[in-house]
Amino acid sequence: MIKLIIKYPLVVLLTLGLCFSANAQKKVKLKKADKLVGGIDQSGKRFDRFVGNVVFEQNETTIYCDSAILFKKENLVRAFGRVRITEGDSITITAKRLNYNGDNKKAELRENVVFKKLKSVTLYTDFLDYDRNRQQAKYFNGGRLVDSTNVLTSNKGYYQVNTNMASFKKDVVGKNPDYTLKSDTLQYHTKTNIVYFRDYTELTDVEGNQFYYEEGEYNTNIRRSDLADGEVETESYILTGKRLLLDDLKKLYSATGDVKMVSKEQDVIITGDYSLYQKDKGIAKVYGNALMKKVMGLDTLFLTADTLMAIENKDPTKERVLAYKNVRIFKSDLQGKSDSLSYITADSTLFFYQDPVLWTSGNQLTADSINVLINQGTIDRLNMNENSYVVSTDSIDNFNQVKGRKMVARFNNGSINKVNVYGNGESLFFALNDEETALMGMNKIFCSDMVINFKANKADNVSFYVNPDASFIPPHELKEPDKKLSGFAWRIEEKPTLEEMKLLDKAEVEIDNSPPVNTQQVNKKEVLKSKIEKKN
Repeated sequence: MIKLIIKYPLVVLLTLGLCFSANAQKKVKLKKADKLVGGIDQSGKRFDRFVGNVVFEQNETTIYCDSAILFKKENLVRAFGRVRITEGDSITITAKRLNYNGDNKKAELRENVVFKKLKSVTLYTDFLDYDRNRQQAKYFNGGRLVDSTNVLTSNKGYYQVNTNMASFKKDVVGKNPDYTLKSDTLQYHTKTNIVYFRDYTELTDVEGNQFYYEEGEYNTNIRRSDLADGEVETESYILTGKRLLLDDLKKLYSATGDVKMVSKEQDVIITGDYSLYQKDKGIAKVYGNALMKKVMGLDTLFLTADTLMAIENKDPTKERVLAYKNVRIFKSDLQGKSDSLSYITADSTLFFYQDPVLWTSGNQLTADSINVLINQGTIDRLNMNENSYVVSTDSIDNFNQVKGRKMVARFNNGSINKVNVYGNGESLFFALNDEETALMGMNKIFCSDMVINFKANKADNVSFYVNPDASFIPPHELKEPDKKLSGFAWRIEEKPTLEEMKLLDKAEVEIDNSPPVNTQQVNKKEVLKSKIEKKN
């Protein structure tokens, strides 16, 4: 008898052992069951049916159920009744039904599915597919993810177990103690608790403020948002910008790029390059090409400066807009510039400081400080304090001039009606012929107080009080130095124009010959919604 002895190299033996081991790992093995019934299904496939306390294992995955069918050759399991899958000590899934493919390690779970990762995340749905190889749980036809902070529901969703990233698609609704949101697409990192917005989103916080934006992220731990192309709507304001940075803990909100702030109550629109809102202090600032538009009847007041600041207050009389550096204003019946300005919204009063100069009804007005009261959309009264000076031109370009310590100009239907001069009054008025084509002479008057009455925005008659000193100088005796009071300056080249304001106007609202803009209709939400509808 001949014995054939074949010696296999150690490497071959190890390789074969690994192959058998790997193959064993691929197979779903029965650990226990109360009852076993074998059989063949209609297609001729051999199966084993297990009933009562059924347990299967594959690597670190264990399947529990009330009953199951095992197709051993195909490595398939169909489980029913109180199905439970555990994967290590981190993943637990329960359902009423399960189809499990041991080869590709994909599980299809149906009815009352609950997916849990440790104690941090729970996912509820009726239709869940779990891919063990990709570590991905996918649901469709509705699902809900819950953690200690948020509840997120959507029509479709994915949860990447190894990266802790959950993705939500279609009819997404998120809720936590601070807000409720609606979106089409977003992602949520369950470990960092950061929400990533991937499409148009609407969010309403507990105070009723509403946020609309296209994309961005929100850190639910520190309540800080970084949003792109968004809008914030409070009870009083609407704020839009290309980028919004919102810090709910510090109550600090900023916007950059095509910034627009709308006051619903005051019919005010402020635009610029950058804005900062301190909610706890009720202060909003706009920088860079800052422009304010205030609707006044059928007219609009434009105000521009390096910086515009809006101050909120529970007392309406203390609400105001402040402007700093290079202030310029334009209204159909009033134009002007100064270093700084304060606008009291309650009574529509404008205060100009540091070298103010205004133009109204063909008159140039200067003083150390000027304030203008606007009533029903038109100028009602104008007060000039210290070194007051009024200049106007006649039909042949002479400069009529009035000086005084203090002046008060009153208007009627937007036209200058009367000017009272109080203290150190001086005036030069040029007399013209009836056709207003030739100079007849010049009236020069010094008087403590005087009253100048206007007709068609031109001085009609003058009343003098307290020791007037008047003289009339005929044309042939007039010399150039006599034609100007001390401190004279004609600054018409500095006068703001409507075209200049329109260059800064980012609100894209036509003002000329049109009804006043209703600021409550200037809403980015509709623009964003229309963009999404076009996309879909």
